Amino acid sequence: MEAEKWGRRIRAFRKLKGYTQETFAKELNVSVSILGEVERGNRMPTNDFIEKVARMLNVSVSDLTPPEDN
Repeated sequence: MEAEKWGRRIRAFRKLKGYTQETFAKELNVSVSILGEVERGNRMPTNDFIEKVARMLNVSVSDLTPPEDN
């Protein structure tokens, strides 16, 4: 569930910034399949991955962080 929330946020910000999965994966130096697994919620992103994504998209890690469920 947590991985799904991260994936949805990463995908939304990636699309907002105009990246395709292929170009974004290349920029991150990861395979398209790894990025796809993260975006689909099948793989929990590591802290390093999240920080790299935030830098590439020019957003803060807190922007990417899913909101807490109440």
